[in-house]
Amino acid sequence: MAPRVFLVLGMLLMVCLVKVSSDPKREEEILEEELHFPDNEPLIVRDGNRRLMQDIDCGGLCKTRCSAHSRPNLCTRACGTCCVRCKCVPPGTSGNRELCGTCYTDMTTHGNKTKCP
Repeated sequence: MAPRVFLVLGMLLMVCLVKVSSDPKREEEILEEELHFPDNEPLIVRDGNRRLMQDIDCGGLCKTRCSAHSRPNLCTRACGTCCVRCKCVPPGTSGNRELCGTCYTDMTTHGNKTKCP
């Protein structure tokens, strides 16, 4: 009686394993379809549980952006925060904020003033 029970359980286990396993090539195709990034931009993985992100040089871009500001340290700190959150720094030393979208233009300080330079 016991060998029959083990045989039936073994066959049931085999059926379950066959149903659960999948084709690894098909999984790669699905993954490639889900991720569409430009080929010319470098991709960086942030930790194991985060998605692939395009990385930009916030320090260098903010230094250029704040080079003509009257308070460059304050400007660079605020610009760095905006760059990390919005993944964008407008070109030039002033203006052009709308090129980075609403994330950059709508961010405000506690005093309800625009944060991003």
